[in-house]
Amino acid sequence: MTQSRHETDENRTLELKRIKALVREKDVFVPSAGIEAVERVSSRGYGVSENGDLALTFYEALFLLSKGIIEIKDKKSKKKIDFETLLQRYQSFEKNAWVKYLIYRDLRSRGYVAREGFGLGIDFRVYERGEYRKETATYLIFGVQEGQPVSVKELTRALTHVQSLKKRLVLAVLNRRGEVVYYSLSQLTLK
Repeated sequence: MTQSRHETDENRTLELKRIKALVREKDVFVPSAGIEAVERVSSRGYGVSENGDLALTFYEALFLLSKGIIEIKDKKSKKKIDFETLLQRYQSFEKNAWVKYLIYRDLRSRGYVAREGFGLGIDFRVYERGEYRKETATYLIFGVQEGQPVSVKELTRALTHVQSLKKRLVLAVLNRRGEVVYYSLSQLTLK
């Protein structure tokens, strides 16, 4: 499998020194002791600054761990955490953990910066390539797994909310083969 130029450049930049992170109950964080690492990762659209530390969502941490960019240890036991263990922790409180991770991974591999969504089924805010920190997110992603029902009422509520923000709603469907297919949603008005 070949990597895109974006992935290769990102890996080269971030892998200069493997970043040390610790897992907490609902997130992973890079301690402020590694201020250079915090800046390297946050400038690429990962994590949120919290008192000098960088808090990563589980899907961000899974992605960075899969790329070999971070090394994660348990905050209490100091034992190294592998991908499967981290995924199991994530799944313990998020039933769609695997779906969210695969959608996030796909968006990142396409060169987009994807940040956490803000309710009403919106999983991610997605920025156009090169627009992160310059513009607001263009797309809001509503992720679903093929075969899992989603009510029209739920989609309508999300669409109305997204349109009020002057954004574009994209339905990201994880199919049975593990591929993500994207559909743009809009409101149909019959006159």
